[in-house]
Amino acid sequence: MSERYFDRKQAEELLPIIGKSLEQARTQKSSLDQLDQDLAAATARVMLLGGSIPPYQDLIRKRGEREATSARLEETINQIQETGCLVKDLDLGLIDFPSLRDGREIYLCWKLGEKRIEYWHGVDEGFAGRKLLDPPAEEPRVQ
Repeated sequence: MSERYFDRKQAEELLPIIGKSLEQARTQKSSLDQLDQDLAAATARVMLLGGSIPPYQDLIRKRGEREATSARLEETINQIQETGCLVKDLDLGLIDFPSLRDGREIYLCWKLGEKRIEYWHGVDEGFAGRKLLDPPAEEPRVQ
């Protein structure tokens, strides 16, 4: 069970903040992935060349960058999740908000780029099980 449940309105009020932080986390993850590729390529070169001496300064710098980027990414994800929502997939930009529907725990499901929260799924279903939420009630028109 979640510590906090959101209704659609509460979750949507967080989207601008979460969206910005999610973009930042995705950029950090992309940098981390690139550093991992660079370090793996350097390791492969050493193995291919029979254990030749690698450029230590470059490797030390990249490892330091990787550690710092990893720490920033973890911090950004923690900041997002401190709101009570769950980061489900950084690559897709998926966020779930714990909620209740007909007395059972569900997730309101949002994907980066969507203007509002329009889907939900059971806690064991995931993104593939998304279902359309009921349309929000229309706001009264001011005349």
